[in-house]
Amino acid sequence: MENQDFTLTLVTDTSAKVAFDRINEVSKWWTENLEGNSKQVNDEFTVRFGDVHITTHRLVEMIPNKKVVWLTTKSELNFLKDKTEWEGTTISFDISEKDGKTQIVFTHHGLVPTIECYTDCQKGWTYYIGSLSKFVNEGEGTPDLK
Repeated sequence: MENQDFTLTLVTDTSAKVAFDRINEVSKWWTENLEGNSKQVNDEFTVRFGDVHITTHRLVEMIPNKKVVWLTTKSELNFLKDKTEWEGTTISFDISEKDGKTQIVFTHHGLVPTIECYTDCQKGWTYYIGSLSKFVNEGEGTPDLK
């Protein structure tokens, strides 16, 4: 069966190092409402989108200029019946360079079409991965503001 985890791919002219560094500046592309740190393995951070979406993530894997993986340890998605739907899911950013371009493959492992959040969450991720693309390419993203 085909993998159904939600995935988006970005291609940029910036280096893998720039892409890696900017992925880890979560408040510059996802939300300014961030508490904690997102720079090294075992760092934990909580993001808030009002009282609608509050999630906590632990940075579980980092390979400089190649990969970043977060584990969602707490989930309060208050617009869903199962508010904890993201708990235990992982979010990965796989980075590779080829022919002078850098590719970032974003995957939310566990965000699949059969879960309640899929439609709304894939729309949200599409917007914020677009913000990440803008941040990687132009140095300024469009995160949710405080």
